[in-house]
Amino acid sequence: MTNSTPYSESKDDIVRRLKKIEGQVKGIQRMVESDKYCVDVLIQVAAVRAALNRVGTIVFEHHSRGCMRNAVENNNQEAAIEELIGVLAKFIK
Repeated sequence: MTNSTPYSESKDDIVRRLKKIEGQVKGIQRMVESDKYCVDVLIQVAAVRAALNRVGTIVFEHHSRGCMRNAVENNNQEAAIEELIGVLAKFIK
């Protein structure tokens, strides 16, 4: 069986992280509905942001490795580098 995406080998980890993030977001929603202290809400928002950044980093790392590997195999390095730069620019916004 061939992996359909560069991150397929980490798919279970990514899904687990996303489910945890989903729970964190629902927790923040409950905090807001319960009028919890702003600082506590902001701390949780920061935690969710950090967790999402980690998921993005995992996907980006796998994409980068797969993209570069394919580019070398297909002698298409310049196009792969341009794509990688574009993806990174979007990811860090």
